[in-house]
Amino acid sequence: MTGRAPGLTIGAVLARLHEEFPDLTLSKVRFLDAQGLVSPERTASGYRRYDERDVDRLRFVLTCQRDKFWPLKVIREALDAYDRGLRPAAQDDGRPSAPAPATDPALAATQTPDDGTPADVRINRAELLRATGLHRDSLADLESFGLLRIGADDHFGAPDLQVAHAAASLLSYGVEARHLRPFRLAAEREVALVQGLTAGPTGADREELVRQCLALHLALVRADLTRE
Repeated sequence: MTGRAPGLTIGAVLARLHEEFPDLTLSKVRFLDAQGLVSPERTASGYRRYDERDVDRLRFVLTCQRDKFWPLKVIREALDAYDRGLRPAAQDDGRPSAPAPATDPALAATQTPDDGTPADVRINRAELLRATGLHRDSLADLESFGLLRIGADDHFGAPDLQVAHAAASLLSYGVEARHLRPFRLAAEREVALVQGLTAGPTGADREELVRQCLALHLALVRADLTRE
């Protein structure tokens, strides 16, 4: 990392954490650095310089070792998950889990308020399965029918999480994954319509068109159901 303000020396970090972790030593801090759990900036002379984020990560690692007896592998996985936008789970073990799906503003009238799911969250397949309750075979089907698309980094994003939650809910009613393929085709047609009518990729007109497409879809479904 570069461009960070000059930080604390390793001795200053040790003094900062001494009250919480009286047994902490310089060699232990260096060991955790060597394991890649904390990555302080290095000066031109090779000396470590820790910023507040480094100190927080070190405190997290030491707390997990002392209070939860987590091995380094589990701590490393947790740090990676937090870096990808996951949140501490409600369970007592505190391991990170995928956040609840964010509410699309276009459906605000029919859904609960947005829970603030970070837009840049990235989750792997195992985390997606735990978050949604999907079966591994169902996830494979959703990917094969184009409803879920994993990224080049082998992680799903926040939109995929929302799609997976919605799909899981429909599957729980006995709908099969293959029956959801028309939703993908309809979405692609609507995307083509919106892209054809708007010039800029982030304009207010585009967002309004998306809301109106969703409103029309919802109105048509409700209208047809009331005619039955």
